[in-house]
Amino acid sequence: MLVAVVFGANHIAARFAFDHGASVALAVVVRSAFTALVLLALLRGQPGTWRLTPGERRYLLLAGGLMALQSYCLYTAVARIPVALALLAFNTYPMLYVLLGWALGGARPEARALLAMPVALAGLALALDVVGSVSHVAGRWSEIGAGVGWALAGAVSFAFILVLNAGGLRRLDGRVRTLGMTAVSGVLVLGAGAGADALTLPGAAPGWIGLAALSVLYGAAITSLFVLLPRIGSASSTVALNFEPIAALVLAWILLDQHVKPIQLAGAFVVVAAIAWLSARKP
Repeated sequence: MLVAVVFGANHIAARFAFDHGASVALAVVVRSAFTALVLLALLRGQPGTWRLTPGERRYLLLAGGLMALQSYCLYTAVARIPVALALLAFNTYPMLYVLLGWALGGARPEARALLAMPVALAGLALALDVVGSVSHVAGRWSEIGAGVGWALAGAVSFAFILVLNAGGLRRLDGRVRTLGMTAVSGVLVLGAGAGADALTLPGAAPGWIGLAALSVLYGAAITSLFVLLPRIGSASSTVALNFEPIAALVLAWILLDQHVKPIQLAGAFVVVAAIAWLSARKP
């Protein structure tokens, strides 16, 4: 749950940076570089942790590319719509992870998973305020649709990252996996951002503070996450991580003055409860 709160705070800091001129590409590059450099310093003098098989190198490159895509998509969503709504849409990744595992030859989802998924989607519809007349839904979707689309694209990417971490990259030290993925992600976004002239610096002090804060918070959260995943399993870890949208909702209300309607708040809790039930292991 602490990791979930830190992840939520990272997105609040990102919104501060975006609101004061920083570009999405710059935020991804800075946070990736900071995380990679800190992990590189921590891993100095531990040569045994760097031994990768050819297959693991390929998986790490793939995971890094997916992280670049996921990071850009989610930060773009955070820049376009309220932070809590972006994270609620993104937090459909546990459902996508279950379906992806099934599609790749894993076990068929349990009955409770098939029940939890539509309940979570109904809660998401309430949280996004896309329930009502056709004109209301159309108007609301025109307002938030692009941001929600970016968040869902990030969720798909993150579901694939979880598959790789639970499979081909499971043997690796969590710090090595995080270092490799963030380094590849940073290099890819740096190249794309420089080519498109999209590495825009903040224009005011709050933007610089937000950029520094998101780097520290993201680095701490993502490293903790990928160190914990092999020990507790990516499915069970999603239970606590689903607290992230609620933490972001509270922080956005306090720090960004972003409010939601009571019905949207109820929908948010329905999403979190349904996905937590889906992710929890049986006693």
